Amino acid sequence: MSAMQSFSIFSKAIANNRLSQYIIMKGTHFTVIAFTLLAFACSLASAFDPSPLQDFCAAIKDIKNGVFVNGKFCEDPKLAVAEDFFFSGLNKPGNTSNLVGSNVTTVNVDQIPGLNTLGISLVRIDYAPYGLNPPRTHPRGTEILVVIKGTLYVGFVTSNPDNLLFTKILNPGDVFVFPIGLIHFQFNIGKTEAVAFAGLSSQNAGVITIANAVFGSNPPINPDVLTKAFQLDKNVVNISSPGSGRINHSFKNRIKTPEI
Repeated sequence: MSAMQSFSIFSKAIANNRLSQYIIMKGTHFTVIAFTLLAFACSLASAFDPSPLQDFCAAIKDIKNGVFVNGKFCEDPKLAVAEDFFFSGLNKPGNTSNLVGSNVTTVNVDQIPGLNTLGISLVRIDYAPYGLNPPRTHPRGTEILVVIKGTLYVGFVTSNPDNLLFTKILNPGDVFVFPIGLIHFQFNIGKTEAVAFAGLSSQNAGVITIANAVFGSNPPINPDVLTKAFQLDKNVVNISSPGSGRINHSFKNRIKTPEI
């Protein structure tokens, strides 16, 4: 091999090496750009609307008319005092002298201002003998309940189409979880009073009592709708006075309590 051929091969090798380095450099540059764009896209994908803290928050064009935010307005932290994070009275039994025989004492952001933005709240539930905390949902929070006194039959129903029922009999010290948004209930199956405490994963979890919402709405739902939905005789769907939040006794007395 001549000196000229050797030099030519050597020159090509250098050129190829530079080209490889250029490609590597460009590839690295493109990789950095790709990862940057991916990270930016991920940041956009992970962005989401904040969870609602009330039933709705209608937008307005003129901010001068704005009186609500998603949650509560925050005070200057320098003005906060211990009372903003304090509540007293959960040692006192609630009044269970009502149609369902239960009472819920709520401790949320309305009672403890310091709960604002923290995503938690608490309730005490008192049950008369055979008292019921009727089927309900919490649209904005999961509930975890612990029984302090008495024996409760509790359960929740999954969403369509399965509508599976999960139930358990709880004694003092037992804990049960009701997933967010699912219909659930607690029924005191004992002859004595019962007490439970529950934590919720929202400063204002909200509550929709199914019977009150469906049969006691204000204004009332058209009976034809309820007749069709519940496959009942129209005479059975006897709506109570608008806004009363109670089922008329003529309907309530037809509901049979399932055997436990």
